Amino acid sequence: MARDGSERKNPGIEIAGIRVQPGGRQSFDLPGAQLYTHTPLDLPVEVICGRLDGPVLLVCAAIHGDELNGVEIIRRLRSLKAVKRLHGTLVLVPVVNLFGFIHRSRYLPDRRDLNRCFPGHAEGSLGSRVAHLFFSEVVVKCTHIIDLHTGAVHRENLPQLRAALDEGQVEEMAHSFELPVIVNSGFIDGSLRSAAHEAGIPVITYEAGEALRLDERCIVAGVRGVTNVMRGLGMLPARRRPWMVEPYVARSTSWVRAPSDGLFRPLAKLGARVRPGDLLGVVAAPFGGLESYLKAKSEGIVICVNNLPLVNQGEALFHVARFAAFDAVEEQLNAQQEAVEQDRLYEMTGNPEI
Repeated sequence: MARDGSERKNPGIEIAGIRVQPGGRQSFDLPGAQLYTHTPLDLPVEVICGRLDGPVLLVCAAIHGDELNGVEIIRRLRSLKAVKRLHGTLVLVPVVNLFGFIHRSRYLPDRRDLNRCFPGHAEGSLGSRVAHLFFSEVVVKCTHIIDLHTGAVHRENLPQLRAALDEGQVEEMAHSFELPVIVNSGFIDGSLRSAAHEAGIPVITYEAGEALRLDERCIVAGVRGVTNVMRGLGMLPARRRPWMVEPYVARSTSWVRAPSDGLFRPLAKLGARVRPGDLLGVVAAPFGGLESYLKAKSEGIVICVNNLPLVNQGEALFHVARFAAFDAVEEQLNAQQEAVEQDRLYEMTGNPEI
């Protein structure tokens, strides 16, 4: 906004030599790496440039190529009628790791984790080159980032945010997403969140669901969360009435691991509140009567569950978060579930106004 209180015109944006003017919308492929057959794998980018000035928000998904909920979130986000009233610029990259996406794999062909390669290097390994391309041509052009993820294969995450809440802008973005569970998480070397932080760009990470699966509740919560952040940043008009819930920050988290090898039967469900001594699950020997019992050591909310019945000793089976106000978190989780299932986006293929 200008000094006289009037709204300034969006100056437009240039990404990888492509200029998008105010009020414009353009999809293009960012020339990237290629397969050993010389088949190009270009990075798909869509830029929606509002007529009026505002933040430049990047929403990206599938840095881990098998994490699909974020791809669908972006597909629905780009079709919402509300983006016609956009202030600022929305940059959408639905699949960052095309190699992994094609092969339904978390990793790159050399088994590197792309989310440990940032900010990358133009003359480094394949992962380093892909990270450098995305970071230098897209990330640094943006003022805010929402990075979309799921749990790993056979590991399902409760919808939650990971964020470094000691950063003011990050905290504001995390709270405006309106999820009940926020995990105050530090930075991992080589991650997009860490590299963007070093570049002065606030990032929040949405974790929801399981790799190689589409989860409608996680998708709807993600679409609404992103648009909530956009409203908080002034990129979309404010809502007439509140949509959802009050977020709560986990004080700490811990993993409950398999006490033995065998067949795992989970008894505690995702989002359940557990207390010390509660039975979480059973690991049984497949060829005998021996059973080992997993019991909660402290009070908490289950934010991740392993869905694979075959486990080895020491394998992480439950991720439990601890809060200061368990009753309130439990209530808000139930409220969120009801809100998502009553949402117009839930199991709809149209483009409703929001």
